[in-house]
Amino acid sequence: MLEKTTRINYLFDFYQNLLTAKQRNYMEMYYADDYSLGEISELFEISRQAVYDNIRRTESMLEAYEDKLQLYEKFRERESLISRIEQAVTEVRVREWLHQLKELD
Repeated sequence: MLEKTTRINYLFDFYQNLLTAKQRNYMEMYYADDYSLGEISELFEISRQAVYDNIRRTESMLEAYEDKLQLYEKFRERESLISRIEQAVTEVRVREWLHQLKELD
């Protein structure tokens, strides 16, 4: 569940401008602010099922946007490459320092 929540939060960050104000409100309240379906339904004076349906439909829309635009996947790939580069840079520095230590003797 945490993995799904994290994914939806990222997708929401990337694609929220493509959603209606109502969809953004429901998604923010449910995922970011941790409101329950019942709490959201009370605030908007609609049924819990209507909130649930809207959130599920919005999740599907976010996934469809991701399928077409791949912004989240590209972000993840970029983060992975940055991490690998940082690790490689560190390893090179360590090798240089080891070489310097050997040369001191």
